Amino acid sequence: MIRHIVCFRFRPGVTWADPRAEAAERISRDHPRHIPEILSWTVGRNATPREAAHDFAVVGQFADRAALQRYQTHPDHQRGVRAWSELSTWVVVDLDDTEGALLAGEAR
Repeated sequence: MIRHIVCFRFRPGVTWADPRAEAAERISRDHPRHIPEILSWTVGRNATPREAAHDFAVVGQFADRAALQRYQTHPDHQRGVRAWSELSTWVVVDLDDTEGALLAGEAR
């Protein structure tokens, strides 16, 4: 399994009051309705005022790297990329849970 984590930070001057932010959020929330490769999907706005915090995050789960690649090239995902590009920067981590499970098994 691949766990895909993306944290978005608004560009200076952008807030949730910006209609583009709500549109980008809506696109991200709706990805599972359009992209069959998504096995699980959690999205949400940041709930803390910490300086290091980002404004929005998505956590998705995919069967394997091939499924993640199909998601990344899917037109609905590309629509989200365009929407978020206008108002934020982001960081991505793709965790291979299979490798983590193997390491946990070795520790026993």
